[in-house]
Amino acid sequence: MTEPNATRRATIRARMEADSATIAAAIAPDNTSEMATRLESADDGSTAIVTRIERETTGGLHSTVDDYVVNLDVATSVATVAQHGRTNDTDINTQ
Repeated sequence: MTEPNATRRATIRARMEADSATIAAAIAPDNTSEMATRLESADDGSTAIVTRIERETTGGLHSTVDDYVVNLDVATSVATVAQHGRTNDTDINTQ
């Protein structure tokens, strides 16, 4: 049985093709006091955004992780468009 005040934890590690530092800076303002985001260098020279989330309840952890992943996806899309002028799927055409 789980203790009533036990902490639930999740660590999300995402390697990015776009600028990791820019993406990490874009999502950091949404971090709560129960979240910490850092950059981590890999042996292959790539950089990962690593975020650790702690919450008191499983439901709270699930909700926070879900929100974080959506924010990460949006920030990655914006950074990709800014860096390459297109999304991963299609070129952006203005009319």
